[in-house]
Amino acid sequence: MTVEQTNTSTKRSDAAIDVQQLHKYFGDNEVLCGIDFRIDTGEVVCVIGPSGSGKSTLLRCVNLLEQPTAGAVTIEGIDVLDPETDIDAVRARIGMVFQSFNLFPHLSVLRNLTIAQQRVKRRSKDEAIAVARKNLERVGLAEKESAYPAHLSGGQQQRVAIARALSMDPDLMLFDEPTSALDPELVGEVLAVMRGLAAEGMTMMVVTHEMAFAREVADRVVFMDGGRIVEQGAPGDVLGKPSHPRTREFLARVLDPTHLPAQNPLDGADAEAAPRSSGDQSPPRADGDGHDGGGM
Repeated sequence: MTVEQTNTSTKRSDAAIDVQQLHKYFGDNEVLCGIDFRIDTGEVVCVIGPSGSGKSTLLRCVNLLEQPTAGAVTIEGIDVLDPETDIDAVRARIGMVFQSFNLFPHLSVLRNLTIAQQRVKRRSKDEAIAVARKNLERVGLAEKESAYPAHLSGGQQQRVAIARALSMDPDLMLFDEPTSALDPELVGEVLAVMRGLAAEGMTMMVVTHEMAFAREVADRVVFMDGGRIVEQGAPGDVLGKPSHPRTREFLARVLDPTHLPAQNPLDGADAEAAPRSSGDQSPPRADGDGHDGGGM
């Protein structure tokens, strides 16, 4: 092995997350097509892309919530696909925040934060409570420790979920579209907590549609489409001056939802001026009638 190869190997092993040639199939459908991806310690990486592009599947493969079909996944130098690896011990070092909160509805906020500490970390009740209260304070919900999830807003529930993950003292955090299930007015309070974590140096992988957050907080933005990484780089480059046509098309639709592709010369007004066949007695159809405008 050359010195250059040794240095490259050491650099890869030092990554917080290192994914190499990752493939994932659901039946005959390949949803991840040979992904190479890494996140360094302390780095914040936002993964963007259309629905169905493989963003969440990639994130879930990192801690084996989805089992990769082929490839390699290394967390802080540990090969998580090695049958000898204690995956539960690895997961204990990874905080995971889902779209749908996943709080225990029959437990109070405080108990939601202490149960895993006591059962997984083997902390005493008093120690677990102290850690939970510290993290509830951290997300601005100290006064809600006795409340139950049903009595909280969506934004508050998601902040509790973040506090629960932080109570396990993770080395890195995975966020799977954490604001997608929230009312627009509640998104800001969750993003503010995540912004604070980034400022503290937490290693974060964030699957998101929040472009303003990605531009402000991310060290790197990764754009995925069709199970592949199409483009990645600094937020100002990927979001401000993307080099790939597919990235430009996606951002045009996200940043300007009313954006439409260039029309055919016979579309729109020109189409109305085109002669209609004598046998066509149906009235002109309104623009877009019968078509699904689609979504992200």
